[in-house]
Amino acid sequence: MDAAVDASTNQFELNEEQRAIQEMAQAFAADRVAPNALDWDRRKHFPADVIRETGPLGLGGIYIRDDVGGSALGRLDAVLIFEALSHADPAFSSFISIHNMVASMIDRFGNDEQRQRFLPKLTSMEWLASYCLTEPGSGSDAAALKTRAVKSGGDYVLNGTKQFISGAGDSDVYAVMVRTGADGPKGISTVVVPKDAPGLSFGANEHKMGWHMQSTRQVIFEDCKVPAENLLSGEGAGFGIAMAGLDGGRLNIAACSLGGAQSALDKALSYTAERKAFGSKINQFQALQFRLADMETELQAARIFLYAAASKLDRKAPDAGKWSAMAKRFVTDTGFNVANDALQLLGGYGYLHDYGIEKLVRDLRVHQILEGTNEIMRVIIARALVGRQ
Repeated sequence: MDAAVDASTNQFELNEEQRAIQEMAQAFAADRVAPNALDWDRRKHFPADVIRETGPLGLGGIYIRDDVGGSALGRLDAVLIFEALSHADPAFSSFISIHNMVASMIDRFGNDEQRQRFLPKLTSMEWLASYCLTEPGSGSDAAALKTRAVKSGGDYVLNGTKQFISGAGDSDVYAVMVRTGADGPKGISTVVVPKDAPGLSFGANEHKMGWHMQSTRQVIFEDCKVPAENLLSGEGAGFGIAMAGLDGGRLNIAACSLGGAQSALDKALSYTAERKAFGSKINQFQALQFRLADMETELQAARIFLYAAASKLDRKAPDAGKWSAMAKRFVTDTGFNVANDALQLLGGYGYLHDYGIEKLVRDLRVHQILEGTNEIMRVIIARALVGRQ
């Protein structure tokens, strides 16, 4: 059957095209990402050259319409791609997700001129993109953002600061949520800001727990001039644009957790098949076998849940938003827990950088925070439940 939820079994079977997409992403990840991931992490190196190599594979516009170079794939297809890439490096895969989220915003909400101006270079990965919503004083309460854009002739003049922006300083294009009206969500707009805009600057690269491969900086606007023609969908539409991008982004980041956790489990299986203690390979001890069995069960449950949520988003199901929030919460929590358990199984070796698991634990931890914290996911789910009564 085609990839879809079977109501009787709730299981998935990928069709031939989806298997080909998955295998393509796995091959690229194994060849170009996995051999370099630890080195990029150690050096805090942003591999723009390798990221750009994903453009000819169609990964710069996974669910973007094909008239601007996009691949026009579905959300389940995207989940398969991000899961495969993150098996090699969750931080690499996550940046590809952020780039696609920005491209999708322009594809969905931009006019034809904007789509033709920005998207061919984004889908080809000639330009890289960053998403700018969070500010020093507004994280989970995104509608409280203060960065302001004031119309002045044919430009908007931006003042304010964005915080925790992945790719900042390295990306070429920034989708920026700004305040053009009164307080609250209805006063927010979205402006596409090029890197060379006068008045745009960047803070120092943040020292952080994980995602060392990605630059993370403040994006600073000081009388930054942006052409008014870079406004997406009119003043006041920005909050809706930002939130529309997050449903898919939550599935993507969940897929990145899933692939990273699968990598950690695979490493643990290999290690425990070789390591000996008390005269036996440690994978022969029942307590350890039970731990491995739980890790596998939890990962498979997370995978089915994620694929089901992606299928709902593809079908534009009325409850797709709730399912995206549930999948993000469940899969990112599960992914971190499985990676952390894998580190424990390797003992002291799991704590060493060269074995790769401590990097996965560090990288997956932030997935429980970004694209809406898992506490905010619970708020979204609870509101959907209460509102249904």
